[in-house]
Amino acid sequence: MVYVGIDLGGTNIAAGVCDKDLKILYKASVPTKPDRAPELIVKDMADLTAGLLSENGIKLDEVSSVGIATPGTANSDTGVVEYANNLPFLRFPIADVFKSYLPVSRVLIENDANAAALAEALAGAAKGTRKSVMVTLGTGVGGGIVLDGKVYSGFNHAAGELGHTVIEYNGRPCSCGRRGCWEAYSSATGLINMTREKVNECKIKGIPSLMVEEFDATGRISARTAFSAMKKGDVPGADVVREYIAYLACGITNMINIFQPEVLSIGGGICNERENLLNPLLAIIRTEQYTRNLPNRCEVRIAELGNDAGIIGAAGLGI
Repeated sequence: MVYVGIDLGGTNIAAGVCDKDLKILYKASVPTKPDRAPELIVKDMADLTAGLLSENGIKLDEVSSVGIATPGTANSDTGVVEYANNLPFLRFPIADVFKSYLPVSRVLIENDANAAALAEALAGAAKGTRKSVMVTLGTGVGGGIVLDGKVYSGFNHAAGELGHTVIEYNGRPCSCGRRGCWEAYSSATGLINMTREKVNECKIKGIPSLMVEEFDATGRISARTAFSAMKKGDVPGADVVREYIAYLACGITNMINIFQPEVLSIGGGICNERENLLNPLLAIIRTEQYTRNLPNRCEVRIAELGNDAGIIGAAGLGI
């Protein structure tokens, strides 16, 4: 038997066929084209899956389950996406619609961040644990909680919005409508905003910086700008990185103190900085976490599965 995982994103739909150990055997993708009727998006998901199975000689009765990792509030009990702000889903029965196009035995759904957390728990950085948390640093700060081997999504399937916990009361505005959310400081967007503010400060005060030189030459600032400058000895760049890591450590320490997971994994492009991110981050967490004097403490690790986490987590829903 095989397990199919579908990662439904705002840009692409990715599908993979996995074995019982959640190793991806085959995968493919198509553009999402989100400005369409939801039924058309789901038909593309079903057609992509059918093609992947047919091309590799897999029959429908060999598919144990199809899992769908979707943005938004995904009711895993009913197979309904209650709401997704970047896709045209509002109380949409995605599981039933998928089965109408491709009659597999089981279709299961989960929020995409939760699915990624499950993937890391089953086959990635937290493999072998029963209690883990994943934090994803991207445009926002996503999160997922796995307790006793299962995704914790709350009574209304909306839990795990870790990025919308406040770490600076009445601080920076957040897209959710609150102020001071962790997401506003520790996402890639937050890092870019901090970098831009420092570049503007350096220009106004006449402080030399490699970040200013990069901006003047390219007109762009990215999440890599401050780290790249810091690694070349740039003091303003180091200031930005220090501030960013302090906020990131604050939020992660909060998550550790609330959940006390065996492993908290961090994913997202910023993690490509590896030890330049992790070493100073761990130094703060070790001194600030509530359990700093206990022998059993949470391990903070870089997530391992990258862009495949959605597929693997969706497939893992059926195991």
